Amino acid sequence: MSDLSQQEWASNLDSDPKSIILDVRTDSEVEEGMIPKAIHLDIHQGQAFISALEKLDKTNTYFVYCRSGARSGQACSILKQMGYEAYNLLGGFNDWDGDTVIPE
Repeated sequence: MSDLSQQEWASNLDSDPKSIILDVRTDSEVEEGMIPKAIHLDIHQGQAFISALEKLDKTNTYFVYCRSGARSGQACSILKQMGYEAYNLLGGFNDWDGDTVIPE
């Protein structure tokens, strides 16, 4: 698994034209705010989460976060087993000091 500091994660995200941000937190966590342009896929949704991952484009690079970095680490492991390139944000949304948005 590729754990990246916030600076490394943001830098790699910005430099990769095929980057996609995945937010794997719960609905209630997302209501508190999220990183702009993130796609929300709740890891606690079990098979629905796996089914959603299977629909993702394997030519993209996925930058994944959760609240603290643990669940997103699990999501990255799953993604890599499925043949995707994925990077985990160490410290997660709790440590994020970049831009955030409140979902509509």
